Amino acid sequence: MVSVYHKDKLDAVVRLLDELGITIYSTGGTLDFITGLGVKAQSVESLTGYPSILGGRVKTLHPKVFGGILARRSHAQDMAALSEYGIPPIDLVIVDLYPFEETVRSGAGMQAVVEKIDIGGISLIRAAAKNFADTLIVSSRAQYPALIELLQSGKGAATLAMRRSFAAQAFQQSSHYDTAIFNYFNVQEKLPAFQQSIPDSMPLRYGENPHQEARFYGRLNDMLEQLHGKEISYNNLLDIDAAVALIGDFSETTFAVLKHNNACGCASDNHPLTAWRKALAGDPVSAFGGIIITNSPVDAECAKEINELFFEVIIAPDYSGEALELLQTKKNRIILVLKNTILPAVQFRSLLNGAVQQNRDTAVETPNDLTPVTTKKPSEKEISDLLFANKLVKHSKSNAIVLARDGQLLASGAGQTSRVDALKQAIAKAQAFGFSLQGAVMASDAFFPFPDCVAIAHEAGITAVIQPGGSINDEKSTSYCNENSMAMVTTGVRHFKH
Repeated sequence: MVSVYHKDKLDAVVRLLDELGITIYSTGGTLDFITGLGVKAQSVESLTGYPSILGGRVKTLHPKVFGGILARRSHAQDMAALSEYGIPPIDLVIVDLYPFEETVRSGAGMQAVVEKIDIGGISLIRAAAKNFADTLIVSSRAQYPALIELLQSGKGAATLAMRRSFAAQAFQQSSHYDTAIFNYFNVQEKLPAFQQSIPDSMPLRYGENPHQEARFYGRLNDMLEQLHGKEISYNNLLDIDAAVALIGDFSETTFAVLKHNNACGCASDNHPLTAWRKALAGDPVSAFGGIIITNSPVDAECAKEINELFFEVIIAPDYSGEALELLQTKKNRIILVLKNTILPAVQFRSLLNGAVQQNRDTAVETPNDLTPVTTKKPSEKEISDLLFANKLVKHSKSNAIVLARDGQLLASGAGQTSRVDALKQAIAKAQAFGFSLQGAVMASDAFFPFPDCVAIAHEAGITAVIQPGGSINDEKSTSYCNENSMAMVTTGVRHFKH
C-alpha cells in the first residue's frame, strides 16, 4: 500500500518494488505518479469497491485495507477471514502525513489548517506499526534509503527486528503529529496538559559532568551556525542560552562575557572595540574560559584583542574574513554565528516527578516604566545607567545586585542567599578591579525588605537605585535615600532567576 503526500524520492522505491514482483495498491495522486513511471499499480477503489468520497477525506478507511494490514499471519482465524472476504494481506505500507505543521507556520487560517489534519494516513501508520510482527511500515520519505537497502539485501523480505525498528519510528512520527495538532488547538483552549515533541536531536559529549549522559533536543542550526571549533557541550549550551537571552535585550552595540550563566562583564558603546574593552575590564579574571557574545559584527580590530583571551565560545552576527582567520588560530575554540535571538515564548524544566512551565520573562523596562519614589530624581545619564543595570540584573541568578556606570558593568553579586551579601560581593569585586563607585548606580532583581542595602550602597558612593518595589518596608528605604540625597525608582516588575 503506497499513499503519500510527498512524492519526491518515491520513484526509486516503487521501481524496486516492481522489480521484486510486489503488488502495489495506491490512491489518487500517488497512483497517478506511480503509473506515470510506467510501473503497474492497482487503485484502492478496485480493492474496496468504493470510490474516494468527501473530497478525498475518505479513501483508505475500509475493512479490505485495514484487514489486510492488521491480519495476524500466525492466527488461523485471521487468515480465514481474509480468505472469506477476499482481502489480500498487505505486508508493506508506505505512507506519510499531510504537512500540518508547515501549514500552521505559513499563517494559514483555521479551515486550511484543519484540512491538513491527516486521518487516513495516521490510521494506516498506527495499524501497520501495531502489526509490526507481519507488516513493515515506512512513515517518512527520510526512511526511503533504509527501505531500499533492506529490500535489496533481503530480496523483498524484512526481519522482525527491522519491522520493530520501523514501527518504533512510526509511532514517534504519529505521536509528534498528534502533539502538534493538540498544541495548535490548545493555544486557545488552554487545557492543563504538558505535551511537547521535539523530534530533532543531537548527542552531547556528556552532561554537566563527565559521568552524566546528555542530549540536546531541537534544531540548533536554526538559531546558530558553527564556523569552527569542537563539539558544543552541555555546559556550553547553558551559557549560550543565557548569553543569547541577555544580548536580545540590547539594541545598542554591546559586548558581554558570561561565566556559569551570569554576566561577569558587559558594556554598551557606539564603538565595538570600546565596548569590548569595557566589558573585559569588568572582570578579566572570570572572563578566562568564558562565553563572549556581541550584537555587532566582529572586525579584525576587535578580533585581535579578543584573541588575547582564552575563552570557550564566541557568538556574533557576523565576522570579517580577517577576524575569522585570527579567531580560528585556536582549534577547539567554538565560533558561532547568531542567526536570530527569538527564543521560545514558553520555558519548561523537569522538577521532582513532573515538569513546570512558565512564560519567558520578556519584560524590558523603559523610561516610561520608571516611577521615581524619592525627592531627588535621577538625571538622564543615571536613567540610562539604571536601565542598563536593570537588563543585566534580570539575567543574573538571584539574589542579584548589579553596579554600573557609563554603560558598563562594574560588578555584580549573583546567586547569593542574601541580598546584602550580593551587594557586598559586588562592591568588593568592583574595588578589587580598581573601580570607583562614585556616581555609579545599583539595580536589584527584587525589592529591599530593609534599608540596609541602600545604606551600604550610599556608603560606597552609589547615587541612584532601581528596584521593583513592593515591600511593606519600602518607605524605610525611600526615607534613607531622601535623607542622603539618593535617587530611587521602582519598576513594579520583579526579575527573579533561579
